[in-house]
Amino acid sequence: MAQHWIATDFGGFDVFEFVEVDVAPSKPGEVTIEVRAAGMNPADYKHIAGATDRSILPVSIGYEAAGVITAIGDDTEIASGGGAVGDEVLVFRMQGGYATSCTVLAKNVFAKPANLGFPEAANLLLAATTASEMLHVTKVAEGETIVVHGGSGAVGISVIQQAKLIGARVIVTASESSFSEIERFGGEPVVYGDGLEQRIRELAPEGVDASLDAVGTDEAVAVSLATTPDRQRIVTIAAAPAAKEHGFLIIAGAIPASAAYRDGVRAHLIELAAEGRLVVPVARTLPLADAIEGFRILKDGHPGGKLALIP
Repeated sequence: MAQHWIATDFGGFDVFEFVEVDVAPSKPGEVTIEVRAAGMNPADYKHIAGATDRSILPVSIGYEAAGVITAIGDDTEIASGGGAVGDEVLVFRMQGGYATSCTVLAKNVFAKPANLGFPEAANLLLAATTASEMLHVTKVAEGETIVVHGGSGAVGISVIQQAKLIGARVIVTASESSFSEIERFGGEPVVYGDGLEQRIRELAPEGVDASLDAVGTDEAVAVSLATTPDRQRIVTIAAAPAAKEHGFLIIAGAIPASAAYRDGVRAHLIELAAEGRLVVPVARTLPLADAIEGFRILKDGHPGGKLALIP
């Protein structure tokens, strides 16, 4: 038996339950892992709040985790090759990472870089693949200037790092309390609020090449439209209605093209992390049983880094 977080209905935090479940044995193409850390993301609870298809209930929670292989199906290799009992791995994409143990598709399991702790590894890929796709669809290139709205969050911090590796200049909107973290990774912070457009124009008098919105506020949308001439170089992960209305890009893990890109870039991002060129700041770890507390911290919007649940 394993302990596992599930959602028994759609709605707020009261629909989540911490239950005991049987762990399915590994069939060919599958791996069973003992979870050492589960990555926490706002999507973990937001998707439950907005879902409507009751046929999927109960829903297992958690899209990424890291742990140790305890069983592997016959004639099965993990995505990075090989794989044996005792190997340290990370998993993305999955469903059911908030658990003490789970069986997952081997194609989503990768060897964990030795320089990453389990909390960092468990939080690497959802944010990093999203950030990578934002840069990809807006065609950010060396020498360009981009603006990242909501850049102090997990996706924003990954965007900053990956954009700097490309050779782009990165202006980042955030609260003043986040400035030091943004500067740590090479971003140029600017405080959001009244006058944001003018502050960006003063920082980038030559213009903005692309705008990447990770927060979805009306201000982020308006300033992106005002400062970025080409709407196909504006992307959001949080303002779908505005994207449809104004004709700029929206990406999401549920969109097939997004899912395909993110799956394809996983190995590259793990390699960057293994080389120390992509860092995952972890603000706090919590016991697995305290997932609801973690949700509340995420909903507050200022965790100061990633959160991980530890069985």
